[in-house]
Amino acid sequence: MAFRLSPQLVKNSLASHSWMGIAIGALMYWVCLSGTLAVLYPEFERWETPTVSEYTEVNPEAIQSAYQRFMEGQEPTEHAYVLLPRPGMPRTVLMSDHSARVLNADGTLGEPAAHPWTHILTDLHLYLHLPSSWGMVLVSTLGAMLLALIVSGVLAHPRLFKDAFHFRRKGNARLEQTDLHNRLSVWGLPFYIMIAVTGAFYGLASMLSWVAAEAFYDGDTDVVIETVYGGHPENLPEREGPLGIARVLQDSMERAPEGTRPIYVTVEHPDTDEEHLLVGTHYPDRLIYAEQFYYDGAGNFLNKVGFSDGEPGRQAIFSVYRIHFGHFGGLGVKLLWVALGLALTVVSVSGINIWLAKRKHRDALNNLWTGIVWGTPLAFVVSAITQVLLQWPSKWIFWGVILAAMILAQWRDRHPPTKRWLLGLTSAGLVLLALGHALRFGADAFTGAAPGINAGLLLAALALGLMAWRQPTR
Repeated sequence: MAFRLSPQLVKNSLASHSWMGIAIGALMYWVCLSGTLAVLYPEFERWETPTVSEYTEVNPEAIQSAYQRFMEGQEPTEHAYVLLPRPGMPRTVLMSDHSARVLNADGTLGEPAAHPWTHILTDLHLYLHLPSSWGMVLVSTLGAMLLALIVSGVLAHPRLFKDAFHFRRKGNARLEQTDLHNRLSVWGLPFYIMIAVTGAFYGLASMLSWVAAEAFYDGDTDVVIETVYGGHPENLPEREGPLGIARVLQDSMERAPEGTRPIYVTVEHPDTDEEHLLVGTHYPDRLIYAEQFYYDGAGNFLNKVGFSDGEPGRQAIFSVYRIHFGHFGGLGVKLLWVALGLALTVVSVSGINIWLAKRKHRDALNNLWTGIVWGTPLAFVVSAITQVLLQWPSKWIFWGVILAAMILAQWRDRHPPTKRWLLGLTSAGLVLLALGHALRFGADAFTGAAPGINAGLLLAALALGLMAWRQPTR
């Protein structure tokens, strides 16, 4: 007897599949768009806090003294950090697990170090605003899915490369979206593969560590982590006198090659028997994030991890961050990464657009997708206005704007006018944000990274305004 599914079950299954497709498409879109903006997160941090004192050189003795003052009265902490001036971030920040303060140019402790809107942006890209333990796994899974989509897309379109410059801009909307999707897919293919692989690595690293531990180290994941990232030193002598931050900074500069510079000091387990320091040194001609030098609490050298000259796998793993975010080669590479990231964002959106067009009918899915795609840029702008200019906690404002855009799209039930409204509001919001930033921060809005970001906001406002003007009114 043949097994047959009921028509209602088939209908419900298709509906569930459709909703799941939109859900995954929305998550991919949010990760791609936020990742594109996050390439410039150091510049956004400086734009968000333009009053912070900026400089490129700092005296090691001043760092030593500032650290001691910062740690007075601190709650017990597992880690303490000194983030030193570095390329793209000419400021010093002292941090524990509980608080953070900037260091003024005169050596005094400044205002609390906080950049909540930039955190909204980066937290969306890394965790989708979910708890970090499984938010990063979800984002990394999306990276793996992106890689699978890239491979399957290339295999499914044998003429993809042959038609790389064939683009139909008039006529059938589905064909136009298809050509846009396929052309951008070809032009940025190496970049997309790199983003998918490095993005998948972050959250799946723990799973890979577990597999390697089971295969080679009798299930001991700590050994795997120490093999890759270096182990904590043992049998440390008891420290006498102050923590030797000034000494380790001087010693690391002597040990590192010419042209390098220390960019952070980490104090592990401060004021305990396990206390030790590591200095991260920036190598401008390498992709690695930093080489690390280990010291005991008194400032005596222990060892170098070997990210700069160790095993190739260790060097490669510590290069993932700079490659993924384009933080090498200066501002030109960052802007290239932004352009390619926008292209990947368009590819992710156009893929869903093609799927929706193939259905031959419109329903709530079309409207909600319109609200998500064009409401998200507006949400970034509104949350920046409320957080940076008004200092309101704005993570839920961000999601509230997206929800309101989805409701608007469903109410209007027509794509062109809804898109026109959302683009127009985003354009106006960008102008308000740039002008409001200048009014709120005064002369500080014309120093550091702020002028560049504000100019970019105004250019984006012009581009989106032109897009809104070209949209049909009904």
